[in-house]
Amino acid sequence: MNEDVEPQSGYTSPPPGAPVKRLRFRLPDLPEVRQFAEDEARGAGMPEEAIGDFVIAVNEVATNAVTHGDEQAYLRTWVVNGDLIVEVHDEGAWKPGPMPGAVGGMGLWVARLLSSDLTLRVGSGGSTVIMRFPGKG
Repeated sequence: MNEDVEPQSGYTSPPPGAPVKRLRFRLPDLPEVRQFAEDEARGAGMPEEAIGDFVIAVNEVATNAVTHGDEQAYLRTWVVNGDLIVEVHDEGAWKPGPMPGAVGGMGLWVARLLSSDLTLRVGSGGSTVIMRFPGKG
């Protein structure tokens, strides 16, 4: 996991010519985000037993984006070397992680556990989370 660190070249954006799927969403659209994520996982050949965890991770980060960032956020997906990459971006600047003793606020922590890699960038341009998940089983 990398936090506030620029990811390696080729990881922050899709490779040239790679098909990219995009979805703009708001808080009421989270069911659509979950369906989009599930469809993308299946399209990438993700093993059926991994899709539920994938959808949970995407939902947690998407929920953070529209509750702690901005009222509107963007989701992009693409495939690199068989892995499914998910990027969630909003124009806000939320601080990740639960406070000590918190009951909630663990969405980003959950996403870190469920993804094979997670990069977080927070700055004047907004908040961006990029996650990598194994695709074909």
